Parts: sequence; C-alpha cells; structure tokens
Amino acid sequence: MADQQPIMLRTNALRKNFGALQVARDVSLTLPRGCRYALIGPNGAGKTTLINLITGRLKPDAGTIELAGDDVTATPAAARVRKGLARTFQINTLFPELTPIEAVTLAVSEREAVAGQFWRRLSTQTEAIDEAFEILTRLRLADVATQPTRTLAYGQQRLLEIALALATRPKVLLLDEPAAGVPKDESAMLFSVIAGLPEDISVLFIEHDMNIVFRFATRIIVLVSGGVLVDNTTANIRTDARVRDVYLGHGAHG
Repeated sequence: MADQQPIMLRTNALRKNFGALQVARDVSLTLPRGCRYALIGPNGAGKTTLINLITGRLKPDAGTIELAGDDVTATPAAARVRKGLARTFQINTLFPELTPIEAVTLAVSEREAVAGQFWRRLSTQTEAIDEAFEILTRLRLADVATQPTRTLAYGQQRLLEIALALATRPKVLLLDEPAAGVPKDESAMLFSVIAGLPEDISVLFIEHDMNIVFRFATRIIVLVSGGVLVDNTTANIRTDARVRDVYLGHGAHG
C-alpha cells in the first residue's frame, strides 16, 4: 500500500506571502514512494507557487521541505535536482534544434558531470546514449529520437520534457500541467505514459482535466486560496461537497 511506503517528499506548514497577498498558507503534504497524486484547484489557488517552493525557485517565509528525509528548505534548486527532485513546466522549455536523443544524452551527461565533453565527443558517450535511448523508448519517443524537436507533435514535446526530467534519475517528479496545450487525443496518450513511469518514482501532477485526474491519480490534493482544502483519495474527492462547490461544479464529479 502507498501509505506504507517511505515518505519521499514532505512539506510542513509552508507559508509564502507576496506583499499582503498570502499565496501559500501552512501547506503540509506528504508524497510516499511510488505515489501518483494530483494537485488541483481553481486558477490562482497557488498550485504553481507551491511547486516553485518545493523545487527551490521560491523561498518560503516559514515552514520546511524534506526530500527523502533530508531537510532541503535552504538547499539551492540545482542541488535539489541532484538529490532527486525533478519537475516540468507549464510552458515548453525545450531546445527546438536539438534532437530528442541529443537533448536527453546531454541531460544524462550533465548528471554524470561530463557534459563538457558532450559536443566534442558525442560518439564516445555510448553509456549516456544508451541510457537516453532507453528513456526515450519508455516514453514512446524512440521513433522520433533523431528528428529535430521543433518537428515533433506537441504531445511528444511534452513527453520529451518528462524524458529530460527522468534523465536526472528523480525520486520525486513534479509535473506542472503536462497536458497544457496538448490536443485531447494526445493528452490521454501522454498520461498513459506517465502512469507507466517506474514504480519507485513519486509523481505529483497539476492538471485541470478532471477526467484525467480521476483516471490516473490515486489521491488528490485540493488547493484553494493557497491552502489545502482537502487531501484525500480519488473516490472520496468525487463525493466531497466542499470540492464540488469550490472547484468541480455540480456536473463535473461524475
């Protein structure tokens, strides 16, 4: 059971203000090893702000963040990545002229601290290339591995962002609206790939399509006005009147 797994990410009473605006209100959550959790809430609820706090792009005004039992509250963002915390962004952040195999091989090389050799000696980076191709295969991108990224379908580009995150060998993967801008027929495929990620990786994803959330999340955290309204199983969230009133709407929970 997920609740018997070790806790890979824990936040304790995180708080963040932008002037008089409180964007994180005592947010406490736990992600056990291998979980598939969704973070939902109305626009402006503070979902991306919370991800930025967890990853170190923002500094909390109060509270703590633990990664695999280590306090990383004051740890720089890059060091959190090396400790096993990876994320994707709402907006595509890829290099359009690189091919997927080049991009992921570079990410693997950076993890192994040999990125400086990448451009001069790509043909000698056989282990990195093999690992990159394995990641691309897992994410159903092997067939487009040598095509320029700019030529890929948008859903494939979002999968490539996840591939780059996987190249860091994360313990925890945070996905900020991975299906944003992806056509409906591609988003289902994208989330089926996400569902098949290695079982030892804890996944927290932000998503507005509740059909996708209910299909792929085992637990849902509902954020409203910077605070956690509900943190419960998917089945209980479906029938929670508070969630229906503030977010789902009367017809959106079926």
